[in-house]
Amino acid sequence: MGQSASTACHRRPKPFSAARPSAAMIPAAVSTSFGPSRDHTADLPDECLALIFQSLGSGDRKRCSLVCRRWLVVEGQGRHRLVLDARSALLEAVPSLFSRFDAVTKLALRCDRRSDSIGDEALALISLGCPNLTRLKLRACRALTESGMAALAKHCPNLRKLSCGSCTFGAKGVEAVLRGCSLLEELSIKRLRGLSDASAAPVGPGAASSSLRSICLKELYNGQCFAPLIAGSPNLKTLKLFRCSGDWDRLLEAIVEGVPGIVEIHLEKLQVSDSGLAAISSCADLEVLHLVKTPECTDAGLATLADKCRLLRKIHIDGWKTNRIGDEGLMAVAKRCLNLQELVLIGVNPTALSLGLIASNCRNLERLALCGSETFGDAEMSCIAAKCLALKKLCIKGCPVSDQGMEALAGGCPKLVKVKVKKCRGVTPEFADWLRANRGTLAVNLDAGGLMEQPDAALSESGILDNGALVEQMGSVDLPSSSNGRSLPWKTRLAFLAGRNFFASTFRRWSHGSSNHNQS
Repeated sequence: MGQSASTACHRRPKPFSAARPSAAMIPAAVSTSFGPSRDHTADLPDECLALIFQSLGSGDRKRCSLVCRRWLVVEGQGRHRLVLDARSALLEAVPSLFSRFDAVTKLALRCDRRSDSIGDEALALISLGCPNLTRLKLRACRALTESGMAALAKHCPNLRKLSCGSCTFGAKGVEAVLRGCSLLEELSIKRLRGLSDASAAPVGPGAASSSLRSICLKELYNGQCFAPLIAGSPNLKTLKLFRCSGDWDRLLEAIVEGVPGIVEIHLEKLQVSDSGLAAISSCADLEVLHLVKTPECTDAGLATLADKCRLLRKIHIDGWKTNRIGDEGLMAVAKRCLNLQELVLIGVNPTALSLGLIASNCRNLERLALCGSETFGDAEMSCIAAKCLALKKLCIKGCPVSDQGMEALAGGCPKLVKVKVKKCRGVTPEFADWLRANRGTLAVNLDAGGLMEQPDAALSESGILDNGALVEQMGSVDLPSSSNGRSLPWKTRLAFLAGRNFFASTFRRWSHGSSNHNQS
């Protein structure tokens, strides 16, 4: 037929090419990849940019400082708090470091105990770079001497708080700061190696005598050389003495004569007796008292103190299971200290006689804790539930209380918001569930077995404990952990760790929250 098959004609489509927009098509305020973008943060004043940086975490601040030179400068000038590794190599970095961070007011220098620390030269350079320094913390800076502390006092006259721990300078280094820093308000000294000589010269108050408000001495072999400093600070409000050697009875008598306005005293593992408590009773404005493992203190001393210090709001007693403080001393507190708001008893054996009187007379009692008490049973629990009408927080550890006694909480303590029970074998999980069901607004935390558990996330909020050692005291109380009464070593260690978490999460919030409420 003379015809051939026709072939289809295929055309390849042209590739799509997006036309680049012209400059007239792009708004000036829109950033594109085709031209340089505008830095809108340039419109912000340095002060506003610094406020933004202050609201960020440490990691984000470091990353922001790498964006550009301006951010690096602003971030450095707005950083007021710095924590540095105080090993000897820090000396080379000090000039450049503090040329950038030239507005630091709070500084912590910490060195590993196995490493060589910074010396006097580095501390002198740091003090020159921080003329506005108000708070300084030194930890294990063993190469520092009196010369370095004198340079610090010379260049940082506005220092208000000094904390030293595990350093080797002696009394002369402390005196240099007291002479040069007339605004010093808080002084904390722990394990100062230069005071190991029993013949160390007494430390006087110097120019800081009128400004000192708080003195804390910890684990000092010759801490008594600070007695003239304490007695010569007429405006002192807080005195804390922890594990300092020597007899403190006579020194306390001399101290309170010059400082009658003290409102807070902590004595822990100290050689002090009823004579020392009688001396403290001269402080009529005393509001907070911690007696921790002072075995020579008895009911008579506590009664003498309570008779004159009638403004006491917080009392913490660790009797160390010596049974020298009991019902008699606590009844004296109940009769005289009607403003009592917080009572913590560790290794003390009160009965319903004293607890009932406290509950009836101390109408403002809001926080109560008992640990390792052999006499706090169902009768005492029922007494507390019936009479403590203002109680808000209750904490019990290692006491012979049972479900029957705890049942009184279902209808008692109308303002109770939280109860914690640990290692009380008579209290069962079933009862805890029952109590939650009957009092829906009550937070009940029960750890009947005492085995280590993860801390409750809801209880780890920020807060400050009035006495940080309280957590360790209550957590480290030795309690039987086996059913037959024998204490097993591994269980004791587990209970120790669990106890620390338990009482830390409890009292950090309780004491701090209530103190804020009272101050408002």
